[in-house]
Amino acid sequence: MQTHKKTLFAGMVGNILEWYDFVVYGFLASIIGRLFFPSGDETIELLKSFAVFAVGFVMRPIGAIVFGWIGDKFGRKRALTISIVLMAISTTAIGLLPTYETVGILAPTLLVLLKLIQGLSVGGEYTTSVSFLVEHAPKDKRGLYGSVGILGAVVGILLGSASGAFITKVLSEDDLYSWGWRVLFFSGIILGLVGYYVRKNIDETPKFLELEYEELKSSSPLKELLEKYPKKLSQAFALSTFQAVGFYTIFVYIASHLSVFVKFPKSVALTINTTSMVILALLIPVMGWLSDKVGRKPIILLSTFLTTILAYPLFKFISSGSFENALIGQVIFAIITAGFMAVLPTTLVEIFPTKVRNSGYSIGYNLPFAIFGGTSPLIATKLIQTTGNLASPALYLIFASLTAFIAGIILKETSKLDLN
Repeated sequence: MQTHKKTLFAGMVGNILEWYDFVVYGFLASIIGRLFFPSGDETIELLKSFAVFAVGFVMRPIGAIVFGWIGDKFGRKRALTISIVLMAISTTAIGLLPTYETVGILAPTLLVLLKLIQGLSVGGEYTTSVSFLVEHAPKDKRGLYGSVGILGAVVGILLGSASGAFITKVLSEDDLYSWGWRVLFFSGIILGLVGYYVRKNIDETPKFLELEYEELKSSSPLKELLEKYPKKLSQAFALSTFQAVGFYTIFVYIASHLSVFVKFPKSVALTINTTSMVILALLIPVMGWLSDKVGRKPIILLSTFLTTILAYPLFKFISSGSFENALIGQVIFAIITAGFMAVLPTTLVEIFPTKVRNSGYSIGYNLPFAIFGGTSPLIATKLIQTTGNLASPALYLIFASLTAFIAGIILKETSKLDLN
């Protein structure tokens, strides 16, 4: 029988790698834009860089279907092992790419291809890991265990942010553009090897083994999901819309926002983001634990309500040009969204029955990420370019939080129910 620590680490490690890479890309978007899409216009280069960022998300629903099926048919363990191998290879390969200056159009073409491979693996990684964690958890600790999945994502963001802040501080601008940016992607191979080893040596979840023993596995999980559980799938989609837009707007896009539009040095922008990540990381397990006591629904409603009413003034505050204002605003964002981000993973596992859980959670979560999440930095940049208003990205955030708030109102409380 594996230890709780081993279970939790196995669930976390892939998310650390997944979000480390995506955040590093977001933080280096302006550099990647110049190296792979040189045009002489910083905003155009940034837009093209974020467009490639969004392209990776096109594969997430496909990855959700593929890995959701693998997880429901062959087990959570097998799906997790395959996904981390794909992520490690594609992340490391980005660091090896030649630039536009060297091979011309082939450079951005290869970049897009690798982002598509990443998107495929990411489509099943996070949701399968949360299913794995919650299905291993004691009934009264499901909120806490589920929050570890998103904690892994935050740790990945924290590592990406801290690494970016460090490397932009110690390297000159010339070194950063010539070779420094590559170093951040090479770290992927280390996390990938560690993750693969751990996942090859973990136990399958008791709930999935129970399905196998009783011969209750679905012969066609996707078909059964669509025919029998469309309402639950819609709930997962609506709630995940806020997770998608919120995460990528607040904790990926804002670093570039502070650097490009507010004109902070890159190292300062990344330091602000890193600080907010530390606050978020500390709060997530606390909120997961709290949801086991008070329920998932109250935390979801409070977090989405506060985001809806505070997003616009916070964006104005962050964009004022003051370091202190930017730091305070970013930390407040971290505090008010921590509850939702901690509670959503377990909630989405709990609303689906075991035999279609991986497919339902993966598709319901990844579709809004493909539609709204990957495009968040692109839309935020475009809103500013169109309106000239540095606070305009908040409008997209408000749309997402309001959607999740409405879904939260009709959500049935799941914290005290047995996993089906």
